Amino acid sequence: QVQLVESGGGLVQPGGSLRLSCAVSGIIFTRNTMDWYRQAPGKQRERVATISSGGFTNYADSVKGRFTISRDIAKNTVYLQMNSLKFEDTAVYYCRAAFQYWGQGTQVTVSS
Repeated sequence: QVQLVESGGGLVQPGGSLRLSCAVSGIIFTRNTMDWYRQAPGKQRERVATISSGGFTNYADSVKGRFTISRDIAKNTVYLQMNSLKFEDTAVYYCRAAFQYWGQGTQVTVSS
C-alpha cells in the first residue's frame, strides 16, 4: 500500500521560509516521479515542483528561484524548501507520487 505523509506546514510571515516533507512508503522511491502541488481556496490544484526518478527538477514559473525540491533516498522523503514566501503562496500543499498517489496535504499560510 502506497502512503504519502506530508508535514512541515504552518503560519509564516511574508519573506519567511518553510520546509515541507513528504515521507513515502510502499513505492520504489527512486523509480518514480515525485511532485508537489498546491491548492488555494477557490482555485484549481496546480503543480509547484517536480523531481524525476533521475533526479531532474522542474518548477512552476511562480516559484522558480524561491522553491527547491529535493529528496533523501535513504529516508524515502521528498522535500520542498520554500523561501521568500509571498501571500499568494498560501495554500494546502500536496505531495504526489508516480502520477497517481496523493498525500493528505499540509496547510501553508503566509500572513503578517
